[in-house]
Amino acid sequence: MRKIYLEDTPLQEAQQRIVESVRFSPQVEIIPTREALGRVTAEPIYAKVSMPNFHAAAMDGVAVKAEMTYGADEQHPVCLKRGEAYVEVDTGDPIPEGYDAVIMIEHIHQIDDDTIEILESVAPWQHIRPIGEDVVVGEVIIADRHKLRPVDLGALLAGGNVTVPVLRKPRVVIIPTGTELIEPSDQVAEGEIIEFNGTVFSAYLQEWGAEPIYHGIVKDDYALIRDAVKAAVQDADMVLLNAGSSAGREDFTVHVVEELGEVLTHGVATRPGKPVVVGMVEGKPIIGLPGYPVSAYLNLEWFARTLVHHYYGLLEPERPRVKATMGRRIVSVMGAEDFIRVTIGCIDGQFIANPLTRSAGVTMSMVRADGLLRIPPGHLGYEQGESVDIELYRPLEQIENTIVATGSHDLSMDVLHSLLRKTNPDRFLVSSHVGSMGGILAIQKGEAHAAGVHLFDEATGTYNLPYIEKYLRDQDVVLIQLVYRQQGWMVKPGNPRGIHSVHDLLQPGITYMNRQRGAGTRLLFDYLLGQEGLDRDQIYGYSREAVSHLSVAAAVAGGTADTGLGIYSAASAMELDFIPVAEERYDLLLSGSFYRSVEGEELLACIRSEAFAQEVEALGGYSCRDSGKILYSSLS
Repeated sequence: MRKIYLEDTPLQEAQQRIVESVRFSPQVEIIPTREALGRVTAEPIYAKVSMPNFHAAAMDGVAVKAEMTYGADEQHPVCLKRGEAYVEVDTGDPIPEGYDAVIMIEHIHQIDDDTIEILESVAPWQHIRPIGEDVVVGEVIIADRHKLRPVDLGALLAGGNVTVPVLRKPRVVIIPTGTELIEPSDQVAEGEIIEFNGTVFSAYLQEWGAEPIYHGIVKDDYALIRDAVKAAVQDADMVLLNAGSSAGREDFTVHVVEELGEVLTHGVATRPGKPVVVGMVEGKPIIGLPGYPVSAYLNLEWFARTLVHHYYGLLEPERPRVKATMGRRIVSVMGAEDFIRVTIGCIDGQFIANPLTRSAGVTMSMVRADGLLRIPPGHLGYEQGESVDIELYRPLEQIENTIVATGSHDLSMDVLHSLLRKTNPDRFLVSSHVGSMGGILAIQKGEAHAAGVHLFDEATGTYNLPYIEKYLRDQDVVLIQLVYRQQGWMVKPGNPRGIHSVHDLLQPGITYMNRQRGAGTRLLFDYLLGQEGLDRDQIYGYSREAVSHLSVAAAVAGGTADTGLGIYSAASAMELDFIPVAEERYDLLLSGSFYRSVEGEELLACIRSEAFAQEVEALGGYSCRDSGKILYSSLS
């Protein structure tokens, strides 16, 4: 039986092992300087010509002999004759022999075509660029192992270097593995998964200065994977194997590396990202990346990025950081370094960080992340309100211009973001789905600018206002009508299970998909159960939760649920049938300070626009008849 092992090696130790094991020998290539942006110099580059290589006028005006201007002032102007005492020059012109200064044209009074008058003397070499002022022949323009910037290219060309010796980019072979993988397509059969990690790896590698070589998908077959690695190391500086890095039945990476070379690390003490394989084959580093995207991307940065910079002899740049306050409690475990993706918002001058899902397979958590929170191995996490240090994925200026929305999910919020970007390109809207109650509590705690809410109150038969009275009685808030929308049963085309009412969910074999606690749709479902005298325990799947209407629709479309309560637009997006249950009001709750801000005015203008109504109602199941109406204000 094969040896199966998975370690808990500290991340820094694993990085050090591979860096110390690699002996890169980069080749040198000569390329045109104009094409060298981002390349790394292979040796010091010296100036071949001086810049300028003649004494040049630094200003438009006239070249003069400085001594002929001495004594000039407002009381004793000096007149100079063309050809005898001055010569007209423009910026960059050579200074004629015998002249040693330039008088700016603004300081000249033209008496006639050949005579000028000056009121101020000039010093020798005033407004003249001497030979070699910028670059002198033999001077080092760019040092060895320097990543070339736009300004560097200009200096190189000014110094006569039309070509430049650079280090050849490290070649990195990418080998995705998996029998279930297919190349990107808009047609995906059941059991197939689109291979997209390879594209992400390639893009990151290009960004870091490497040359990615995409191998193509290799099925889960030990011999095929082994042969692919053996071929790759012949021409690669580094090999990336994606998936198969853990210790499962078809996880072959560690055994392939062990057979062909040496395994340095199998498993690092991180969450996510533990099942990584790091080793050497024929002197080339091999990195076995996990199949889950988030784990793969983090390990790619920890190892491939580090090795690319090691190859060039460059320091790895650090991301900018910001101090933020935790908006929610985050728990860690002893012994593992936790990496938490977070969103960040600037709420009333304070940066608030909220954790995204910790699942290693949720690619969108990386797309939506504003930054990364590192929790050290010996730390148990952070309480709400604690200050933390965040590595930024997005520029701080962009975060400061972001409207933070939370609460219930609705597609109208996506429309609103798109419209806001069109009308105000420097503005962003980030929305997280935590349910209506979660949105109200976020406004209560000062963690969001806006919250989507649609909480139905059984006692009064109204939406949202009773909850504002209960939880936000003494706070400065404004409630804005956003849309009316249809809620109903989302079912497969043709409604094969005949679902028309909540009673139909009691049929044998019916599986329901619910929304998360605090979601307005869940409260509506509970209300429907109560109206019919039914108990939640009678509903198979009641405790199974989704965080958005689209997630519920996807479960029904995918066959893991027979129905779920949701909005028409979500059912339409998944090509499901829709059985209407009720029209509800979906509102936007704003903090008072945000409502009165410039950003708040911009958002409200979008909500009240004709473009918003047209785009939202085109989704189906919506009415914007009162969009932008003020329903409640704590100041009124």
